[in-house]
Amino acid sequence: MTPVVAVIAPGAMGAAVGKRLTDRGVKVLTSLTGRSAGSAARARDAGMTDASDTEIAACDFILSILPPGEALALAGRFTLWLKASNAKPVYVDCNAINPATVERVAAAIAPTGCPFVDAGIIGAPPKGADAGPRFYASGAAAPRFATLRQYGLDVRVLDGALSAASALKMSYAGITKGTQAIGAAMMLAATRAGSAEALFAELSFSQKELLALFRQHLPMMPAKAYRWIAEMQEIAGFVGDDPAARELYQGAAHFYERMAEDFAADKEVMSALKAFLAKRSDA
Repeated sequence: MTPVVAVIAPGAMGAAVGKRLTDRGVKVLTSLTGRSAGSAARARDAGMTDASDTEIAACDFILSILPPGEALALAGRFTLWLKASNAKPVYVDCNAINPATVERVAAAIAPTGCPFVDAGIIGAPPKGADAGPRFYASGAAAPRFATLRQYGLDVRVLDGALSAASALKMSYAGITKGTQAIGAAMMLAATRAGSAEALFAELSFSQKELLALFRQHLPMMPAKAYRWIAEMQEIAGFVGDDPAARELYQGAAHFYERMAEDFAADKEVMSALKAFLAKRSDA
């Protein structure tokens, strides 16, 4: 029997995941309570159905796909409805949270009797016929979540602790998004110091692959920066036993906070970053 899946919420990733499932015949529910007109439009375009919390608690899977700071609150919101539900859906937390936060979310879900899966999404939202992102999953119920492979999700089950998936996600995002923060910060510093041309020329000569990655990803970063603030804070918690590493990611969180503020205002910093990336080298 084809499962009924709830995806909360219909942001860029959630709506794309919802569409991947609806395109393969899955009924996908979502909650538009308190959501913007943009969210409602994305849900509609993805073929997702607005549903009450009671209806969502009666489905087969609940995929929590939110900014990381909202993960625990969402689990708490559904506790009452999941306790009362006879369906006991598999609750899959797909958010960029550290293992300690995973344990708190799992503890909130535990009294409901619903199976809990920790998942980390790595990759861009699914689009068209591409393979889509990888859903790394851990926990005893992860193989149940993996049954959604037949409906277009690339689910990869990990051995180890309940929070193994989030440990992987934190490690990976710490490298990729941490590198973006460092690269952008240095490009902006070089621009302020008047050495942007020289830095770009040297990157073009000695770091061609790195520069190509920056040119691919950094133009899109300012629009996403608001979501990455809490993610960097979660990574700071993940590396918390190393004070220097914790400070590094707290600094990255502050950097993305500044980028988000600029993007919401005059976009002066974003324009400077794009100007650097648009340069051409004679090397």
